[in-house]
Amino acid sequence: MTADQANPEAGTEAAPVVRTPYGTVRGRYEHGIAVFRGIPYAAPPFGPHRFRPPRPPEPWEGVRDAGTFGPTAPKPPYSEAFAQYLSDPDIPGDDCLNLNIWTPEPGPGARLPVLVWLHGGALTRGSSAIPVYDGTGFARDGVICVSVNYRLGVEGYGLFPDAPPNPGLRDQLAALHWVHDAIGAFGGDPDRITLCGQSAGAISAGALLAAPATRGLIRRAVLQSGSPETSDRDKVRRMVRRMAMRLKIPATAEAFAAVDRNLLLRTQAEAGRLSSPVLGGSAFGIVVDGDLVPRDPLKALIDGDTAQGVDLLMGWTRDEYRLWLVPGGLMEHVDRLGPVALAGAMARCHTGHEVPRGYRALHPDAGTAETVGQMVTDHLLRVPLHRLADARPDTSHLYEFAWPSRLPGLGACHALELGFVFDTGAAPESKKLAGEGAPHELCEAMHTAWVRFATTGDPGWQTWDTSHPVRIFGDGEPHTAYGPRDAEIALWSTAPTAQPAPTPEIRAPGAEWAAAIRRLRRSVGTRRH
Repeated sequence: MTADQANPEAGTEAAPVVRTPYGTVRGRYEHGIAVFRGIPYAAPPFGPHRFRPPRPPEPWEGVRDAGTFGPTAPKPPYSEAFAQYLSDPDIPGDDCLNLNIWTPEPGPGARLPVLVWLHGGALTRGSSAIPVYDGTGFARDGVICVSVNYRLGVEGYGLFPDAPPNPGLRDQLAALHWVHDAIGAFGGDPDRITLCGQSAGAISAGALLAAPATRGLIRRAVLQSGSPETSDRDKVRRMVRRMAMRLKIPATAEAFAAVDRNLLLRTQAEAGRLSSPVLGGSAFGIVVDGDLVPRDPLKALIDGDTAQGVDLLMGWTRDEYRLWLVPGGLMEHVDRLGPVALAGAMARCHTGHEVPRGYRALHPDAGTAETVGQMVTDHLLRVPLHRLADARPDTSHLYEFAWPSRLPGLGACHALELGFVFDTGAAPESKKLAGEGAPHELCEAMHTAWVRFATTGDPGWQTWDTSHPVRIFGDGEPHTAYGPRDAEIALWSTAPTAQPAPTPEIRAPGAEWAAAIRRLRRSVGTRRH
């Protein structure tokens, strides 16, 4: 089926045609918006270029059709437990370093703000073709939306002795350069680019924000449910070695490049099935490389080394952890483990017993799984984002998404806000996570805040200060709460990081905890979105 056949309004006027630095593309008009899909911003990263930094695409003659999404990066499918909540189209082909553009005014002269979207998926899954990320709503409201595919998993974040680190992050940098150079022809203002990402996309956006190589490319940034961070190099190497052992090959880029792509994906899924945000485990991630990522990005941003004057919109969902623990019944499993699970959370968060005891005192009715989940969420998201806002108060806005899914047990879980941000809540793929009956008023309020931020840098509430204003998007009218997480955040500022001695309440991790956490990881698999 062609794009014109799929959309009854497509093709009712002359197709938009735009000249890019590498050739001319022809898009489609859909609902009055000019849409260009599958435009290559870099050459296919395979053959002799596998595991290497991206290269410019080959220029083309004539007019290239940009009516359909391009190939997605190689990735394993979600497990059955997660596929019921999350969509992840798989489009075969080598030309996977591509992007999509939604614009209301193609052609030079409009100078509209631009939002560049980096999808989530634990750096192992996801793509720009997920219908929840449709950019029509942004373009309708005067913001050009650009969504990007980039290399995933071992192809994008494997660490090898014979290849440069972070090729997937380098893909994103190449896309940013492409947008900066080409977006004017689509009606965009290259000096008003907002880099926006969720989960792994937010982690990527934070790393790029802190990178000296992006100076002058980013005017604003949105970090949704992800903070600037890097992974331990040894942890990433262990993931590569685990795959190499299964494949019976050396842990080198040369050896991996000779492996069939589908076999590599199956091996990656098997090697990473014990990883999750709550339980830890080996996983792929961005690493400090002395080049694109010269130091820890959170520290660089807090110290003010980079991104001076960049406006920040940052936040989280109230119950992030429920997407990690509800599928497959892991919530109940963690509750049954009780003190053993709390000890595991202490080890995962590198803290002592004061922190879980503090959470118990603040939330005496919470079960073990809720306590563990909120601890890990604060450790990974709320604490670092508070620190970043404290360091950049005049340019930071914080939010919390608190509307609960209509599906049992999910609450205001990880990724639930995406249909509201993109104004795609009516899409079936959004309803897989939100259920039926998502309030249109909340969708309009949240989407409008993102449009305002991309346009002006002000989403509609005050910047961060000592009163800690956080915009709450939940049931009823959005409102600003002051210090809603301060009591929990304070526990982390005074708690020791050394492992405590065993107590009757919370035992230190030992053989019993290690065995339990292995069982948990086997049941959770690779579940980070």
